[in-house]
Amino acid sequence: MSSPPSYFALSGSGELLRRRDAALSRLSCCQLCPRRCGANRLAGGQGFCHTGRLAVVAAYHPHFGEEAPLVGDGGSGTIFFANCNLGCVFCQNYEISHLGEGAEVSASELAAMMVRLGQQGCHNINLVTPSHVVAQILEALPLAIEGGFSVPLVYNTSGYDEVETLRLFEGVVDIYMPDFKFWSTVSSRRYAKAADYPEKARQAIGEMHRQVGDLVINAEGLAEHGLLVRHLVMPEGLAEAREILGFLAKDISPNTYVNVMDQYRPCGQAMNFPPLDRMLRPEEYRQALALAGQAGLTRLDQRDFSAMLRALWVV
Repeated sequence: MSSPPSYFALSGSGELLRRRDAALSRLSCCQLCPRRCGANRLAGGQGFCHTGRLAVVAAYHPHFGEEAPLVGDGGSGTIFFANCNLGCVFCQNYEISHLGEGAEVSASELAAMMVRLGQQGCHNINLVTPSHVVAQILEALPLAIEGGFSVPLVYNTSGYDEVETLRLFEGVVDIYMPDFKFWSTVSSRRYAKAADYPEKARQAIGEMHRQVGDLVINAEGLAEHGLLVRHLVMPEGLAEAREILGFLAKDISPNTYVNVMDQYRPCGQAMNFPPLDRMLRPEEYRQALALAGQAGLTRLDQRDFSAMLRALWVV
């Protein structure tokens, strides 16, 4: 039998409400993410993320395209938050992340989405792009619990997170799923206007692993808690992939569950930023998988193992 989500203990002790209040108070001079804009979001001000007092939700539904340990039979209950604190030029959800497509939702409306997805049989609630709406998530969670919510929370992030903010989620989030996009400050400055991204991502992933450890998968093949890292391989990005995968193996854990992703395609403004103006080549992806093995990583997402086996038969 699966263990109950970690947030139940905090809810019963009253600590969850304290975390909620602490997060909401920080919206008055927002420094919740590494941008540290200082906007008074309680009064409707907006910083880099273009999000004020209320979270903006673009869509929510069961998702069957995520990693196998998240999907199972019932799917991962994804809630797509609009806007973003990173803003990559190549984002595959450009209309959501850059253009802000979606509708503002109250805490009770967000809680109802969480409850509904759980009732539909989703194995978890997958909070997509949550870094700029941590206060709104913590505001909605107690209401969702009152409504019968009882499935694990997945924090699905770009990796551009502040350690101090992540500590508000200790004992709240069961599964952290960060991207690690760039190792080079040159790349992160050019493609996301965030020269500090590599350092912030290293710190954030270290904190996530401290909180939840390596990914634990139960007898049914479902993730219960732990860290799952994604790395999207980009054109001419193998040098950065080598450093990122090496960091995960040596500084986090060789048992880190990693999804080396092959689905890069030019989206958003990528056509203006060569070499990101082309598709990823199959040989680049095969080399990235080889780098993961050379780094000592032992747990790649199953679909990537299948791709590796297929690659061995390419003549």
